[in-house]
Amino acid sequence: MKSDRLLSILLLLQTRGRVPARDLASRLEVSVRTIYRDIEALSASGVPVYAERGRHGGIELLAGFRTDVTGLTADESRALFILAAQGAHAALGLDAALGSALRKVMAALPAPHRPAAEATSRRILVDATRWKGGPQPAVDLEVLQDAVFADRRLRLRYRHGGDTAPHTYTVDPYGLVSKAGVWYLVADRRGRPQLFRADRVRSATLLPDVVQRRPGVELADAWEALRRQVEERPGGLEVTVRVRRDVVDMFQRLTASALVALPRDDGGSPWVTARLSYGFVPEVRQLLMFADWVEIVEPPEAREELARAAASVTELYRRES
Repeated sequence: MKSDRLLSILLLLQTRGRVPARDLASRLEVSVRTIYRDIEALSASGVPVYAERGRHGGIELLAGFRTDVTGLTADESRALFILAAQGAHAALGLDAALGSALRKVMAALPAPHRPAAEATSRRILVDATRWKGGPQPAVDLEVLQDAVFADRRLRLRYRHGGDTAPHTYTVDPYGLVSKAGVWYLVADRRGRPQLFRADRVRSATLLPDVVQRRPGVELADAWEALRRQVEERPGGLEVTVRVRRDVVDMFQRLTASALVALPRDDGGSPWVTARLSYGFVPEVRQLLMFADWVEIVEPPEAREELARAAASVTELYRRES
């Protein structure tokens, strides 16, 4: 794929200016010797490229040289037009910019690729929000964005779930993440990574201090570590249940966040067995929504908790107005 590599080198030099040969080799996963051979090939084809030796040397295009060649393949052209729901761009104030960018890309595409890209934008839609996720509160990302792009610290007044009063934190932001329609700020607080839901931020103040991130840590690294903490957090209570076979699909959808073992077929029985994990005993009240379609088998304290909850509900609806 030498032609693709030559085009990649050309575009990298055009956007980044002088680049050390070793950096190009690392980025394109080839040897430095191969990079120099590629530079000779570009020069022979008429591209004004040259190399300078020394501590601050590198490979560079002649000042003022630009190419209008996009180098996009048909698949790359289609990929650009498969975009997430516009909600993410609207929240960042980038809806108009997105439309303008796509029009420019369409104009720059090689003519044979334009029909496929246009058809893709009409035939493929990616909606990142979950079914029945409920209405999302309005989120003001302006100050959070400013801090992220200006590399500044933030002072947050933030309300945790279940708290009535907000807490005040000074944080060092890495960036913003949109997951299933919910925006999160990924930041360090006192040198440790933490997630902040943007819709729980009561106020955000941009501080004059330069952000103090951990060396070598990027947004993707911090997000991956936090994501694993959330998804792999051990539950405090494992619950075994029997589920009516005819409601298994609904059961899996509604308990997905707590499910640790998929329903297991018990061999022709109208019931199947599954296991759930909860942080503490009162959380099993979630299963009240299934009435007699789901039965807790064990542990006994979970059965007792649900029995108490069911009795309370029965008593509530027995009362006369």
